[in-house]
Amino acid sequence: MRPGDRIFKNLSTGAGVFVVALIALIGIFLIVQAIPALSANNANFLTDRFWHTSDPTNLEFGILDLLLVTIYTSLVALIIAMPISLGIALFLTQYAPRRLARPFAYIVDLLAAVPSIIFGLWGILVLAPELAPIAEWLNDTLGFIPIFGTGNVFPNYQGTIFTAGVVLAVMVLPIITSLSREVFERTPTAHIEGALALGATRWEVIRTTVLPFGKSGYIGASMLGLGRALGETIALAVILYIPIGRTFDWSVFDGGATFASQIAANYAEFNNPTSAGAYIAAGLVLFVLTFAVNFAARTIIGERKAD
Repeated sequence: MRPGDRIFKNLSTGAGVFVVALIALIGIFLIVQAIPALSANNANFLTDRFWHTSDPTNLEFGILDLLLVTIYTSLVALIIAMPISLGIALFLTQYAPRRLARPFAYIVDLLAAVPSIIFGLWGILVLAPELAPIAEWLNDTLGFIPIFGTGNVFPNYQGTIFTAGVVLAVMVLPIITSLSREVFERTPTAHIEGALALGATRWEVIRTTVLPFGKSGYIGASMLGLGRALGETIALAVILYIPIGRTFDWSVFDGGATFASQIAANYAEFNNPTSAGAYIAAGLVLFVLTFAVNFAARTIIGERKAD
């Protein structure tokens, strides 16, 4: 092996080992810092819904509500973003002329460059007042369905999971669209031309060749979008209202806090190591959850590329 090849191999191996070691060290740090707070906790960390950490001598905190609101908000965003992203990706790869597809794709990708705080302010000041009448109508008309029931911040219809989910959907749209577009573009030309030669319409080509080929990649892209939504902080801290004396009740019109927004909103308590440990413990759960989702997404996309 030439010296240059040996050096490049060692550098590449070292970079890979460094990334893995860094993730492991972050996990170890979170565990070590969380143990004192978990030991001093007077509540069940996994099942209790309240969060009282202002008094370091009497800690009572549980993550159940944080976990439910985090997942619920992300799922609402995913339900909205997935079909829209699919439509945009198919339009750009199968219908739009090249001179239109390229600049339109750039515009969609630029959404990823907008700071979270801008999305948050836009969501609560501009979008929320427009969504409030829709939310109120859904609550009045479909309130017998639990997910559309009266929220725990009623009569407020603005700082809810519904509003946060719509904003999150816009934020994850570029990720899902970009990756889905790349997967659909890799559909073998021979498959498309063969379907057209058999008399298939453009939609039939998409249904029989493009979608089956890109399905797993699209699912992987959606899961990466989910990982992005799970960790969103500032936008949700700005939008979501915190209910007083009430817990999460499975309605999209509930308020609450996610793991990330709860940590960001209470940074003033970090001056005490024990209180800070409670938030680090919550961060550890978010770290594991996000890592698992992203790992699953990368695995799915990797399998698609291997095929």
